[in-house]
Amino acid sequence: MPEEEAFSAEDREVLAGLEFAACVGTFYTDLAERLLNGAILGFDDGGVTPASVHTYEVPGAFELPLAARWCARSGRFAGLACLGAVIRGETDHYDYVCAEAARGVQQVQLETGVPCAFGVLTCETMEQALARSGGDKRDRGRHAANAVMRMALLKEQIAGSR
Repeated sequence: MPEEEAFSAEDREVLAGLEFAACVGTFYTDLAERLLNGAILGFDDGGVTPASVHTYEVPGAFELPLAARWCARSGRFAGLACLGAVIRGETDHYDYVCAEAARGVQQVQLETGVPCAFGVLTCETMEQALARSGGDKRDRGRHAANAVMRMALLKEQIAGSR
């Protein structure tokens, strides 16, 4: 696990009773798989079983906000891990996709109150993306799962159910 505080037994008990979604942009299939595997490991760190993590694939990062909105509005999930990768090319397309994906995911969580983690790699090269999706301390999938669980716990605490 990254150098973060581990989840307490109480936190793990609360998280084990919640459902989460992983919305995954699959434009780069190998990276998507690595990010999702990292997220599943991250959810496991918090006591969330793979059966409680529902995966929804979309074509790319640009489509993540809409999938996140559908998941958030369903009322089924305590949080969403939005995963994907955008690698800079020779055009401005990268800038638009990154900005709109980030803005859209943020808008979903602010409008719905459902925590959404932005686990989208925005890299210059495939080498950088591989380094951030490979299970070490820079594993963005695992970090996204951790962030969304921490926010779900905070929401539970603020709502007074803890």
